[in-house]
Amino acid sequence: MIGEGIHEEVLRALVEQHAVRECLVARIAGGPDWGLSIRLGGSGARWVPVRSRRESLRTWASLTAVGRFADSVGLGGFSVEL
Repeated sequence: MIGEGIHEEVLRALVEQHAVRECLVARIAGGPDWGLSIRLGGSGARWVPVRSRRESLRTWASLTAVGRFADSVGLGGFSVEL
């Protein structure tokens, strides 16, 4: 569901329907892990993080890993916030 986060299966469907407007990758709480969030509407829409089945937030150890995931779900690109 989109309320607290978006599951990978839902993200795939939204990408296929061209509903994802923006993607942002940023460090989680200033730590070493990275998170991916998407925006479905215009600039006023809120960012929705990608979640895992077990955790409320899916994290990756590197930008390379995020890139592989983004490619696997069909995302054409993302912005990175350092």
